[in-house]
Amino acid sequence: MKKIGVFGTGDVGRTIATKLVALGYEVKMGSRTATNEIALKWANENGGKASAGTFADAAAFGEIIFNCTKGEITLSVFELAGLKFFKGKIIADLSNPLDFSKGFPPTLTGQYINTTSLGEEIQKLLPDAYVVKTLNMVTCAVMVNLKLSPGDATMLICGNHAKAKQEVTEILHQFGWKDVLDLGEIVGARGMEMYLALWVRLFLATNNVNVTFRINR
Repeated sequence: MKKIGVFGTGDVGRTIATKLVALGYEVKMGSRTATNEIALKWANENGGKASAGTFADAAAFGEIIFNCTKGEITLSVFELAGLKFFKGKIIADLSNPLDFSKGFPPTLTGQYINTTSLGEEIQKLLPDAYVVKTLNMVTCAVMVNLKLSPGDATMLICGNHAKAKQEVTEILHQFGWKDVLDLGEIVGARGMEMYLALWVRLFLATNNVNVTFRINR
């Protein structure tokens, strides 16, 4: 099984990293410092396959990198980690360019509407990496446990590299996602990220954070 680096110590990062360790992967959680208390606590609680370090440590360690950082800092995190570490690696991008400056519900950061996406900007920043956008459209608990949402939901995926998408899809299947729909190249991330505005409204209308959707085709 491939080694995996996880960027981010928030709810998403910890949920993803914990599930990956449970599935048998070796996982290193990355943050700004090697002494991050949240990351070290997570590593101590998850056994010998779990470890923590800086973003650079996680980037060097992982053959696959799960980006679970907030969209507003995502690009700077990759730069901080060191762009040299990402050549030939798969980047599973779960981030969203959300703007909470006016409170909740958030809006999408202006430059990421219609003409580009955060997923595309990561790919531009890392031209020798294989960026795959997925899982950004559901809450973190549902990402790794689809049983929390009734019915057979659909997960979307996109990216420029077929083999990278295949490898990420295999992990999605391990997370419980049976129906995975490929939207094509990384430009598909535009629609996936804009879906967040609808997801927020669905959450408010249903009072159900575990809301998902099914593409009938």
